[in-house]
Amino acid sequence: MSSRGPLSAAPTPGPMADILRGRARSRQGLFVGWIRALTPANSWPALAGLLVFAAMLALQQLIEPGTQRLLTSVFLFVALAQAWNIIGGYTGYASFGQVAFFGLGAYTVAVLMNNYHVSFWAALPLAVLVGVVFAVAIGLPLLRLRGHYFAIATLGAAEGAREVINNLTSVTGGGGGITIPTFGSDAPTPYFGKPGFYLAFLVLAAVSVVVAAVLARSRFGYAMVAVHEDEDAAGAVGINTTVVKVVAFGVSAAIVACAGAFYAFQQIEFYPTDVFDASFTVLMVIMVMIGGSGSVVGPLAGAVGLQLLSQFLRVNLGNFNQLIFGAIIVLVVVFFPQGVVTYLRDAWRTRQFSILDNVRRYRL
Repeated sequence: MSSRGPLSAAPTPGPMADILRGRARSRQGLFVGWIRALTPANSWPALAGLLVFAAMLALQQLIEPGTQRLLTSVFLFVALAQAWNIIGGYTGYASFGQVAFFGLGAYTVAVLMNNYHVSFWAALPLAVLVGVVFAVAIGLPLLRLRGHYFAIATLGAAEGAREVINNLTSVTGGGGGITIPTFGSDAPTPYFGKPGFYLAFLVLAAVSVVVAAVLARSRFGYAMVAVHEDEDAAGAVGINTTVVKVVAFGVSAAIVACAGAFYAFQQIEFYPTDVFDASFTVLMVIMVMIGGSGSVVGPLAGAVGLQLLSQFLRVNLGNFNQLIFGAIIVLVVVFFPQGVVTYLRDAWRTRQFSILDNVRRYRL
């Protein structure tokens, strides 16, 4: 009997054998492998998200119009925070010019609907396309910069975009603003109303969370994190860092431009200063930093928490609400510099809940 008998047997067919042989797995094989890999530990976030989405749909029938508008703004900032987190949290490039994509998305929809009577649903993908093209156009040169140089450059790009819109008076209305026809025979698309925009921004928020979650758990997401951790090392191991950064910037811009398009239709009439307001970008950054960057739950919690807190302070504290709101943000940043969600996650894992120890660990 040959001593090589056991080794000469054909390897057992299966996914591991395909990987060892260097074979590309079929889509069916990938899907079957994904199903087999599902466990209660890794599938509960998706189930929780579905339950929350269903609860928000059901809640719409029970709440008054004022509460619907409040939750609509919460959904808007959930999408904006997730978008900023893709480029700022995962990739590590803090963009202060995200409002440029918001404004371009808004004005693309407004110009097409007002000047050319294009329906909103036809103008929406064009608005997203304009945002992505602008992100790629400025991203190719600006993403060569790092740190505060990149942040300042993107802020300048946003200001430049606003000035261009402001001076194209014959197309955009310039400083006089622009109005989207929403009623009567001149309206390309009937106005959604509060219930319609509640659903629109809810779906947008859900899509942004799903996109961020899929990216975070994908090969491309690992590449973004590698760029964040050490861009030179990532390039040394074969990652095309330029492509990773530009694609991340483009995906982020697509979400923000889509949000700007819905916002424009909701507002009906607006001015360049309304949709190119730098406070939009500031709020995106604060929400991500408060919740915890580089995660899906962090921006979600930061957007929901800060929007609801801002509304509560505005109603109950009157003229002092901005002062108290700013003080709370400062305290959270000082005591939880890594973000509240990240702190709670790490504290639960290590069973170390001391806030003072946390400040010492993350002191600047």
